[in-house]
Amino acid sequence: MTLPDRRAWTRVIMGMPISLHLRGPGVRTNAAAESVVAEVFSYLRTIDRLFSLHRPGSEVNRLRRGELPPGDRHPWVREVARLCVEARERTDGWFDADLPGGYDPSGLVKGWAAQTATALLDRMPDHDYCLNAGGDVVVAVRVPESAAWRVGVEDPRDRGRLLAVRTVRAGGVATSGTAARGHHIVDPRTGTPTRALMSATVVGPSLLWADVYATAAIARGGNVERWVRARAPDYEACAVVRCP
Repeated sequence: MTLPDRRAWTRVIMGMPISLHLRGPGVRTNAAAESVVAEVFSYLRTIDRLFSLHRPGSEVNRLRRGELPPGDRHPWVREVARLCVEARERTDGWFDADLPGGYDPSGLVKGWAAQTATALLDRMPDHDYCLNAGGDVVVAVRVPESAAWRVGVEDPRDRGRLLAVRTVRAGGVATSGTAARGHHIVDPRTGTPTRALMSATVVGPSLLWADVYATAAIARGGNVERWVRARAPDYEACAVVRCP
């Protein structure tokens, strides 16, 4: 069987490497593919300008300072705020953008941005894609004879080692934890970092919700697999527990 052409692009956006892999006819020389890839990265840069907590003039920071009336908010900022409310309800409050330190939708934005960026990639129905945003991955196999994508799950105790490799034809794989950024996920009730788990990985049809459940699982601790399955039967989860 002839393997499809494959090409990868990487850019640093939102302070992290974002890579896009495409498989399909002529992808190495296809000007249309290049145009779509450029649109994907441009879209993600716009998301960063709106939501970055590191940009004083971002809409989220203006919102946190009380400088942005509801009628002046970008539609995407309003959409994320709505999704954050839904995420709080889905996770029994373990995901909450309204933290003691101020409004912070970061735990939802990355997965949402990558998931919604795939609408641009869907304009190439004869190409498979894998979009990796800082370790959170959304994939689709559009060509029936193509192989599933293989997504590695990193061991937080040794980042050069994989705990597992998941084969996925469509959907998202999200991992939250301490390996890359330390104890940055907090208990939304107290604002203090949570330490029971080193990582939580969730696999399911939507990267947006896989990312939300993974973040909430770190905040909550406990039996991640059972907790996620009870709220989202079409999602799977696993976790690495911190040794006492």
